[in-house]
Amino acid sequence: MSIGLVTAGYIAASVLFILALGGLSDQEKAKRAVWYGIIGMGIAVFVTVFGPNVTSYWFLIPMIAIGSAVGVVVAQRVEMTGMPQLVAALHSFVGLAAVFIGINSYLHAPEGLTHAEEIIHEVEIFLGVFIGAITFTGSIVAYGKLAGQIDGKALILPYRHTMNIAGLVISVILMLMFLNGAGIWTLLLMTLIALAIGAHLVWAIGGADMPVVVSMLNSYSGWAAAATGFMLGNDLLIVTGALVGSSGAILSYIMCEAMNRKFLSVILGGFGGPSGPAMEIEGEQVAIDADGVAAALEEADNIVIVPGYGMAVAQAQQSISELTKRLRAKGKNVRFAIHPVAGRLPGHMNVLLAEAKVPYDIVLEMEEINDDFPDTDVVIVVGSNDIVNPAAQEDPNSPIAGMPVLEVWKAKNVFVSKRGQGTGYSGIENPLFYKENTRMFYGDAKASVDALLQRIS
Repeated sequence: MSIGLVTAGYIAASVLFILALGGLSDQEKAKRAVWYGIIGMGIAVFVTVFGPNVTSYWFLIPMIAIGSAVGVVVAQRVEMTGMPQLVAALHSFVGLAAVFIGINSYLHAPEGLTHAEEIIHEVEIFLGVFIGAITFTGSIVAYGKLAGQIDGKALILPYRHTMNIAGLVISVILMLMFLNGAGIWTLLLMTLIALAIGAHLVWAIGGADMPVVVSMLNSYSGWAAAATGFMLGNDLLIVTGALVGSSGAILSYIMCEAMNRKFLSVILGGFGGPSGPAMEIEGEQVAIDADGVAAALEEADNIVIVPGYGMAVAQAQQSISELTKRLRAKGKNVRFAIHPVAGRLPGHMNVLLAEAKVPYDIVLEMEEINDDFPDTDVVIVVGSNDIVNPAAQEDPNSPIAGMPVLEVWKAKNVFVSKRGQGTGYSGIENPLFYKENTRMFYGDAKASVDALLQRIS
């Protein structure tokens, strides 16, 4: 395949990737946008494999076949509850690839470069390996936290920021030595330092803020891919990496705004932890059964459902969709309230509700529905904690102090579907559960909603 055809393929793939990103901003266009991305990646792989720069296929083709087979199996087996950690794991692959490609580019540097070109190439190698190493270990730690294999609490070490800055300064010194011909040992030592920085950055972030971390790692993986593109002289990889890196950074910034966090704090780590003793909570959690909830729903006119990670764990979205249909058939105004960081991945709840065929027009964002809670008769909270926690407004020492939340406690009646009395993934106590207008609907979310369906025809 000629260079001209490869270039044309890269341009077509770039356009499809841009269309894919643009379409993902709208739920109704998201499925088509995903297909744009799939076709674009298919074109990119095809023209690269059969381009003039690839001369041996005996190793490449089997690796593509094995990777494709593994990808299909993983995609078929993963549950929606496992998507956040799967995304984190995939980010780690991108980072590790950048590290290996960077080291390989140094060992097999192109010949005939001028001194200036050689310096630029070595800077590309150093930055690519640095970003890739941070992405790799940061994503591994994020995977562990999301999968529950690592404690979700922030690991706050003494002088943690000083250690991070020291690692960065040493890395800059090593880069200067690397550019002056000190040898590969400087690159390898920097890699070890970057691996430690990446792990420490994410370890220092509390569980309540993990959705932001996933988005930020997405950005890191994009910049790592872009750096790899510069090393390989691959224009498509540069464009794709820049798209992923910039979109991930923008999404992280939007999520930081939604959580009242500072963007710089996300990059540096060490946020999401308590700043003082938590406010004491008075009262007790009062339970209610399915008959009580069903009776309240029969009398209510305005109903809001707030989905959270517990809905994903219980796979309750289909049952909730059926409950919504029955309530709307009775002439009741049923809507869904979605917090920007509900679940453990941006857009997690929107995907689940779309999968269950919940109409898009009744799924509202926090800023669209928050003012309506005082006029709401019943709010059903399904497996949410932090996003409906009044401590964000009432307790300045709370780890989520200042974070905008869904003000469900202002409704007449609040029913919380929850497995038990635990604090949930982030470990933050929720005063909502103890308020006079709140009743705890204990049990598996799907089983609880199915019990309601038996009472609401």
